[in-house]
Amino acid sequence: MLRRLVRRPIKSLGAALALTVALVAVPGTATAAPGGADVVRSGWNDFSCKPSAAHPRPVVLVHGTLENATSNWWSFAPYLVDRGYCVFSFDYGKLPGIPAFYGLGPVAKSAEQLAVDVDKVLAATGADKVDIVGHSQGGMIPRQYMKFNGGATKVGALVGIAPNNHGTTLSGIAKLLDVVPGARGVIDGTAPGLTDQVVGSDFMKRLNEGGDTVPGVRYTVIATRYDEVVTPWRTQFLSGPNVRNVVVQDLCPVDISMHLTLGTIDRVAFHEAANALDPANATPANCASMVS
Repeated sequence: MLRRLVRRPIKSLGAALALTVALVAVPGTATAAPGGADVVRSGWNDFSCKPSAAHPRPVVLVHGTLENATSNWWSFAPYLVDRGYCVFSFDYGKLPGIPAFYGLGPVAKSAEQLAVDVDKVLAATGADKVDIVGHSQGGMIPRQYMKFNGGATKVGALVGIAPNNHGTTLSGIAKLLDVVPGARGVIDGTAPGLTDQVVGSDFMKRLNEGGDTVPGVRYTVIATRYDEVVTPWRTQFLSGPNVRNVVVQDLCPVDISMHLTLGTIDRVAFHEAANALDPANATPANCASMVS
């Protein structure tokens, strides 16, 4: 049964990668979907929001590869707003002529964009620090930001949901980059945000050289055993002080979320992320979280 469960999303993933390659190979003139990051959506991206004493740090959400500031967070952002947080999300990693599917540009450049976004949130809210929640690539970019872009003093907590922290084999598909002649060069030249994330890439080596964490930041990783995108799934975990690594199946054994659903609709992951943002008032995340 597990084999059948994994086979389906791999087929979907292959279609998504094919779409990406098609998009980057044939640039168009289309523009991004209406509604930029400055638009208030269901209470989030409200730059008049002032953090409360209960939640003094605004939360910045960082989307994953082939996602955007809305599609990744349409469920989780309102979940946090309902719990009294000031919540913000932004697009990053856009390539010319490709609308809606982001996170494809060089990861180091995306971290520079995150630095600008965080400063924008801090200036608007008057807060000293933000907390960051990221999905997939979005759970790893903040580590680049904190290590190389001055973000370590501006972040209180980082929560990575299915983050690509040490590079992925993409369920073995990444091997094709070196088997198919010229494949790595073509994709790296057009969508470097993909090849940056492959296990053993120069980007990943620089990111993890000298350790996974920086001082003063609390880290939480929320993973699923059924992840078919960031593989092997245990490579998502971080090592170092102030780190908590969580597997949703340890909280709810019947949770069958895979990579995409873990970051977009999984209420067990949402509950555990909320616990990580407010550990002093954490409550047990379990199967009941699915309907809470």
